[in-house]
Amino acid sequence: MGQQGNLTSLVFPLAMFAAIFYFMIIRPQKKKQKLHDLMLSSITTGDEIITAGGFFGVVDKILDDSYIIVMDKNLGSKARILKSSVSMKKPEETNVAPKPKKKKKVKKVETDNSAVKAVDTSVKEEIKEVADISDSAKA
Repeated sequence: MGQQGNLTSLVFPLAMFAAIFYFMIIRPQKKKQKLHDLMLSSITTGDEIITAGGFFGVVDKILDDSYIIVMDKNLGSKARILKSSVSMKKPEETNVAPKPKKKKKVKKVETDNSAVKAVDTSVKEEIKEVADISDSAKA
């Protein structure tokens, strides 16, 4: 009986670790790979892509395991890249102008200027007192 208790106490944490490992690492990676495969299957001739190395290019031909991309139209430079090295498909730019931001209405706050006036008059009185003291000291 003592050996069986030790075995279950060992198996339970191991099973918990395996479940955490699956849900935190394996499952998200499979989901990411599925989205990448879907993106690769949606690439057609004329699409602009970005490679894992950071190169931009337009797909010229689609082969079984790779793409022929045109990197610079003016020079006609072409490159053959593996499908797995495509990082992302550049999103299509739409001709829709961005919506202007709405301006927030600023509410004017009515202030009670009596407090400001009181502080202002007390400061003026203190300045006069200091001036009187300095005048009497000079004399």
